Amino acid sequence: MGPLEAPELPVDTGDAAEKRTARLSGMRAFTLVCAGQTVSLLGTGMTGFALVIWAYLQTHSVTTLALAAFFRFAPTVMLSPVAGALVDRWNRKLTMMLSDLAAGIGTIILLFLYLPGFLQVWHWYIVGAFSGAFEAFQWPAYSAAVSTMIPKAQYGRASGMLSVAQSISGVFAPVFAATLLGILAPNGIAVIMAIDIVTFVSAISILLAVRIPQPQVTETGKKARGSLLLESAYGFRYIAARRSLLGLQLVFLLVNFLFPLGFTVLAPMLLSRTGNNAFILGAVNSAAAVGGVAGGLALSAWGGPKRRVHGVLGGMAISGVLGAFLMGVGREITVWAIAAFCSSFILPFINGSNQAIWQAKVAPDVQGKVFAARRLIAQITAPAAIAIAGPLADGVFEPAMRGGGGLAIVFGPLLGTGPGSGMALMLVVCGLLGAVVGICGYGVRAIRDAETLLPDHDGAAMAVEAT
Repeated sequence: MGPLEAPELPVDTGDAAEKRTARLSGMRAFTLVCAGQTVSLLGTGMTGFALVIWAYLQTHSVTTLALAAFFRFAPTVMLSPVAGALVDRWNRKLTMMLSDLAAGIGTIILLFLYLPGFLQVWHWYIVGAFSGAFEAFQWPAYSAAVSTMIPKAQYGRASGMLSVAQSISGVFAPVFAATLLGILAPNGIAVIMAIDIVTFVSAISILLAVRIPQPQVTETGKKARGSLLLESAYGFRYIAARRSLLGLQLVFLLVNFLFPLGFTVLAPMLLSRTGNNAFILGAVNSAAAVGGVAGGLALSAWGGPKRRVHGVLGGMAISGVLGAFLMGVGREITVWAIAAFCSSFILPFINGSNQAIWQAKVAPDVQGKVFAARRLIAQITAPAAIAIAGPLADGVFEPAMRGGGGLAIVFGPLLGTGPGSGMALMLVVCGLLGAVVGICGYGVRAIRDAETLLPDHDGAAMAVEAT
């Protein structure tokens, strides 16, 4: 029996239906979507921060937090190929709404478990996996939607705006959550989850108000059609046939093992080194978010470097040194805040520059499939890094950096030997190695000259009327 075809969403959910309701379109619509995502991410960030504190105080285990990140992230990555194929088949706006709705349902489930006192850490894992599965649809749908909403010249600025939306929520989410946890204890978590539910309703309402066009069908898109299995594999074939795109993603594959391996232990490291001080953790998170806002605004105003590859490779090198390395050697809040700011300031340039390259090179009607495959290639190592970060910290690095441990003799003068010093060493090592990967990328011509070696999609294929 051959692979089953996935059902198409009703035709009337596309452009014709949206035109009849005279919804907002273009840059105004995109700006409104960004605003909705800012509000939604604020609620999600508050809930995530509160649950990290709750889980760590219950278990005092780095592995607990690492497993939570793993269960949330792994389904997103592993389901990406199928999700990308379905995104190209379905109406993208409805797909975006579906992913937002799933996140809200997850929060509702956690709230109903928390109120009577039934919430356990393993419940958090399951809900995280559920939300992560639907998040696999969100990123390719949003990324592909941008390509049809605004002109190509605005792709870099659009990436900056989306980064600002993410980072603005990050500025306030830790502060608001820490404040509510302190003022409303023991009911702070319940209030935070209720706020999260309101914010996701707002985001869905905004999506209802805007018009997101479906892409024109290109010759490339026609060739990509087939069964769900074949369409899920199409993105990998597309990338494999283009050495520059494959090279870019292999660089991300390496960096997305190293940086998550270090940053997964950031929260427990800060809590360990500050006596479980939630305010300091929140302040460092907010500094990171301020850096993200500043970087996103800079990218929005500037549009990024003329050669986007400099934003990718140079950004990785800078982030490794001024982000992870500096965070690891820091001993007090000022250094941690500076490191968090620098790391997040560079991130929009890395992701925005890479996104602009892919949006320019890949035809919009196959971006769902290709971007999903791109995500899997780039991030397949991240779940493994997240999964092993906790056990490495608890069982190897932390014991080795205490007292007379083997690593303490070498690195103790730089990082100290108290609680959290082993996790600090993980950040230092991962940051330096990540910087090396970025620098080495310049030595490969297919990566260094990706923008000139590959033609833009609108110069390589001619759109035809949708059938």
